[in-house]
Amino acid sequence: MIPSAFDYAAPTTVAEALSLLAAADSAGDDVKVLAGGQSLIPVMKLRMADPSMVVDLGRIPSLSGVTDDGGSLTIGAMTPHHVVATDPMIASYAPLLAQAAATVADPQVRHRGTIGGALVHADPAGDMPAPILALEGVFNLQGPGGTRSVKAADFFQGYFTTAVEEGEILTSITVPKYTGWGSHYEKFTRVAQQWSIVAAAALVRVEAGVIVEARLGLTNMASTPLRATSTEAALAGCAVETSAIAAACTNAADGTDPASDLNGDAAYRRHLATVLAKRAVLAAVGLSEERG
Repeated sequence: MIPSAFDYAAPTTVAEALSLLAAADSAGDDVKVLAGGQSLIPVMKLRMADPSMVVDLGRIPSLSGVTDDGGSLTIGAMTPHHVVATDPMIASYAPLLAQAAATVADPQVRHRGTIGGALVHADPAGDMPAPILALEGVFNLQGPGGTRSVKAADFFQGYFTTAVEEGEILTSITVPKYTGWGSHYEKFTRVAQQWSIVAAAALVRVEAGVIVEARLGLTNMASTPLRATSTEAALAGCAVETSAIAAACTNAADGTDPASDLNGDAAYRRHLATVLAKRAVLAAVGLSEERG
């Protein structure tokens, strides 16, 4: 299908973009913000979204790129997935994010789609939210009332719903540096380039052969990404051994509420969560399923 007619604006500064959003809101217009367009354009073609104006953020240079802030990295919201997957600073200090970005769809989507667009879209099957949750990232927003920051734990509020308020723009995401941690993103799909049926994002710190701290984010196990807190607690103090890690991951699906659809029912997804959590943690500590 072809989208309905709409007005188009391509501001070159955040201030200009916010002004356009405020003017559209005052006029009662339905306005959508365009990042990479990999989610918005398809729903506009299906007329599931029918905005009267689209504000394209693609010409605002300050919204792209990765900066080193000392103890953290700040990633511009308009940074493409391909850059997130290949940036050397992310690879060094937040490799979990790079690992997840490398699995997003196909090369064309990874070059056009942006990390900010994917996070604000908040699809529970999307690959970027769970790693950001495990990394305990912070979302930096700018709007008519100024700037504010929202922790990842408070950002995702429901299906396709986030803490971004009317007239606000996500400008960047800040993640702490994780030196000395292992990580892995384990994703299950039926066919290549598919949305995750379930995925697990593991972040693990080991000392003297023992896991001293673990973070585990789950993709597509509820209406929002989740932390598998029961498994995180079970992994703390766990020996770096396959059997011990497998036992700690048996409760990975606790507290989840997965949907049932053509790709699998809720029980199937709960089983997958335990399997993928185990695989992700084993890979994060450098073990395989065959090793003890």
